[in-house]
Amino acid sequence: MAEQVASQWRKFADQAKAGELYLDSEPAARECLTACDNLIREYSDLLVVAQRAQRVGGFGDFGIADELRDVFLDQATGNANSIDAVILETINVVKDMREVMLISLNRITGQDTDQGDQISSAASDLGASE
Repeated sequence: MAEQVASQWRKFADQAKAGELYLDSEPAARECLTACDNLIREYSDLLVVAQRAQRVGGFGDFGIADELRDVFLDQATGNANSIDAVILETINVVKDMREVMLISLNRITGQDTDQGDQISSAASDLGASE
């Protein structure tokens, strides 16, 4: 199921790049772009926390301890359904969503919104007033 969602949003992003698909409401595209940025930030933070799950131990020195450690480590990292892989896949889907919204905004406004946001942010960082 997750793979279908990922491939669908990749397809949408490709269609948006080709000019075949875009959201025609500037306010909706801006809200979605902001939501995507927030989700990417939150999932990136979650990935840092999930990486702590890769430090598995404390099961003792009895026979099954190593097998138990391996089971938990496998859930944390190293396969397509591990915590870190699922989080990374989600981040990539949201990046595709963000790309569709950004392309939509660029098409609606006739400007490169992403660069405009970066310039505004840099100006703000340098102390320029808006």
